[in-house]
Order: sequence, then C-alpha cells, then structure tokens
Amino acid sequence: MKFEDIYQFFEDPPPLYLNKELAVCYVLSVLIRRDSYGTELIHAIESEYPDYRLSDTVLYSALKFLENQGAIMGYWKKVEGRGRPRRMYRLRPDWQVKARELAELWQRYILGQRNTTPRRRAMSS
Repeated sequence: MKFEDIYQFFEDPPPLYLNKELAVCYVLSVLIRRDSYGTELIHAIESEYPDYRLSDTVLYSALKFLENQGAIMGYWKKVEGRGRPRRMYRLRPDWQVKARELAELWQRYILGQRNTTPRRRAMSS
C-alpha cells in the first residue's frame, strides 16, 4: 500500500452494501411507487444510488421479513418473452403510512450520507 492508494480510496470509494435495516426501508420506498421484483430492486439501487449495492442475500432476507410482517405480498406474474413467471412484490394498502415513515428514514439516511461521503460521479466530472 502507498499513500496514493489511501487518497484514491477517498476520491473513489467502493460501494457501500446495505444491511437488512436499510434494505427494508429502501424496498418500501420503491414499493410505495410500484410493484417490483428482486432483480429490478438490485438494478434500481445501482442506477438511482450509484454509491450503494444490495446483495441478493440481504434483499431476500428483507423481502421475507416484510412478507412475514404482513407489509408486502408476493405474487407470480407471467412476463412476455420470458420462460418462467417472475415473483413480484406489492405493498399492502394498510401499510401505506408505515411504509412512508420507513421510506423517509431511507431518504434521510441517503441525504446524510451524501453530505458526508465523497461522490464518485462528482469526482469523475
């Protein structure tokens, strides 16, 4: 390791992986707007929040938690041009208020992190 490596790390930090608590809040922030499925949730976070990543393990643990709590429901949807149905997730109507509260925690977390963490995109500009 060289000192230049340390500076490079802070100029272009590696992505941060969400833990289960953040994943639950993130998933709810998406499901408030639309139904979604696992792969889409992973790709969406990478495109909307390039400094963050969501592992399959944490995502499906968060989805299982939300299903067990009665916050979301899963259903199968046949997609044109795709062999097997896709497992979709939908926010239950009676969870709208609680989901908005938790989604707000996600937004506050993201805004707080953006104010304290160097942004890769800003550095590359």
